[in-house]
Amino acid sequence: MTTSIIERVFEKMLWSTRYVVLLGVIFGALSAIILFIAGSLEIYDVLLDYLAESGGHLEHEDILIGIIGAIDFYLIALVLLIFSFGTYELFISELEIARMKGDFGNILEVKNLDDLKNKIIKVIIMVLIVSFFQRILSMDFTTSMDMLAMAVSISVICIGVYFLGKHHI
Repeated sequence: MTTSIIERVFEKMLWSTRYVVLLGVIFGALSAIILFIAGSLEIYDVLLDYLAESGGHLEHEDILIGIIGAIDFYLIALVLLIFSFGTYELFISELEIARMKGDFGNILEVKNLDDLKNKIIKVIIMVLIVSFFQRILSMDFTTSMDMLAMAVSISVICIGVYFLGKHHI
């Protein structure tokens, strides 16, 4: 089956447009770096606040809220890195250097968009759980119904995580 020169040129140009995903890869990786720095600065601020308080008497809740906020930044940064790695591997080329340097197959094993989506979804769910616990720590519980609502919420999250792991999303 022969193809015309116009068809071959068009297909080559169309196939070359896949390189536009490099914008997402580059800016996703840069965003991840920014979030890792922001998370580290969050922990640094908590440390400074802890040391600045008289004798290190910073409230436990304040310490946990700051550290959990940093974990939130780190998890979102991981989503962006997974997105960057996966998008690059799906549309451009495999990351050979990562495969030669160590056993990163489980991170980089992205065969299609569904694999990438599933990896990202798992981390996003963890971000939501961490954010939930950060919010819970900053709430004031005044009634027993508040405590019951918190216990039920945590139970529902645990059940959801159990079924998420059981179905290997």
